[in-house]
Amino acid sequence: MSGVIILSLSTLIVKIIGLAFKIPMLSLLGMEGMGYFNSAYEIYALLCVISTAGLPVALSILVSSSLARNDFCGAATAYRSAKRIFFVFGALGMVFMLFFAKILAAGIGNEGAFYCITAIAPALLFICLASAVRGYCQGFGNMKPTAVSQLIEALAKLALGVAFAILGIKKGFSIPVISALAVLGITIGTFFSLCYLLFEKRRLKKSGVPLRLGKGDGRAKELVKIALPITLGSAIISLTRIVDMTLMMRRLQEIGVSQFRANEIYGAYTTLALPVFSLIPSLITPISMALIPELTNAIERESIHGQTETVEKALRLTSAFSMPAALALTVFSRQILSLLFQGQSEAVEIGAPLLSLLGGSVLFSCLITTTNAILQSYGCVGKPIFSMSVGVVVKALSSYFLLGTESVGAYGAPIGSLACNVTVVLLNFALMMRCAKNTQDAISLSKSFLKPFIASIFAIGGAYGVFCLFSSVFVSEAVAFVISMAVAVMIYALLAFLLGILTRDDVTALPLLNRLVKQK
Repeated sequence: MSGVIILSLSTLIVKIIGLAFKIPMLSLLGMEGMGYFNSAYEIYALLCVISTAGLPVALSILVSSSLARNDFCGAATAYRSAKRIFFVFGALGMVFMLFFAKILAAGIGNEGAFYCITAIAPALLFICLASAVRGYCQGFGNMKPTAVSQLIEALAKLALGVAFAILGIKKGFSIPVISALAVLGITIGTFFSLCYLLFEKRRLKKSGVPLRLGKGDGRAKELVKIALPITLGSAIISLTRIVDMTLMMRRLQEIGVSQFRANEIYGAYTTLALPVFSLIPSLITPISMALIPELTNAIERESIHGQTETVEKALRLTSAFSMPAALALTVFSRQILSLLFQGQSEAVEIGAPLLSLLGGSVLFSCLITTTNAILQSYGCVGKPIFSMSVGVVVKALSSYFLLGTESVGAYGAPIGSLACNVTVVLLNFALMMRCAKNTQDAISLSKSFLKPFIASIFAIGGAYGVFCLFSSVFVSEAVAFVISMAVAVMIYALLAFLLGILTRDDVTALPLLNRLVKQK
């Protein structure tokens, strides 16, 4: 649980820093520059997922299992094998981005992103090598290096990215070049993160842990066998972002939108709407991480009651925390973006309706995380890959037709995301009925979904009434919005306990809050 708390807090802080990074970047680069920036970043992110998503987890599993047998040579051999694989993946990815930068930029219909793709290419090698050390340290049960390295990377990206962008503006460079200078902040941040991790590994070696390598050809086959399903699942999720990037740029131009305007719309969508939307699912992840060990334990004990209780709790808590957030994003999208991105009225006007539509996907995106974890706990590792693959196909087809429809246009991207997420959740529930037959009675639609929905309607409805009242009194809409959100939280918290959506036992299952409840 201490590891879960450390990673949860670091993830939250990194997400906030990432959002804080986009606020000055939007002012410096504008929507055009952010379009170039985000185009390069999405390509980097996909290659990064393919290279690093599963291997750190697989390495941590092999290292921890070796340590359980006091096989320190086995742990070191696993690290050696992983390091070689990571280096090869990182080097190939970096070379691919450097040599095919122009082709990639032209392929997504955003030729100005060439400079950004070139600037971010070395980061792929650095992040791959860093992931090897992270997985190794996690195998020792030490989550601190991962958490600290993520913070170093995020802070360096923020500070250096802004500084380099300002320098480029002062030098009078073009927007594509200035955007590439901002991207260099990410590259240098990953290098700093790698340096810190190598220092931490050296400290681990000096602490007396025997790291002498044993004989043999390494454990590459074991690493790949464990990592492959995780990598495929993560890569499939990342493909939805690539679908948005490729189709939004091209299809909007096909219906008469200029490349410049299409790039602006894509920049507003990825800079304003998507970061705010993705913040909520990232906060739901600790719930799954805290509850799934209970499910695994119940499965091992063959406790049907324990399994049904844990599955019901996971679904109910996911719904309870994501549903009011989904309605809040839908109703108050303009107010949220105006508060975060002050002075960017044009970008807010583009991003607000897109964020409002994305609000409908919040619940389903969170449920994907929870249902995937449940399926994996039952040993159905390949099932989520199937459901997410179908979801990506639905996303691609729906986005293609909707983005190419003049009456829909850019709104086709968030609508396609909603169709994708709904498809994945429905398939996951169907697969749960087959893989986890003992949990069929655990899914109470009323307790897990209907009651949270009723409470959310009253909470956000009351907040909207308060907002309308106070916005007519106060000059600043921001003040009225903050007050209305405070009212929404109070209404929802009261109804959550009155309707039995949340109980004392539920709260004690969550990281950090359990100590607070116990003290009271």
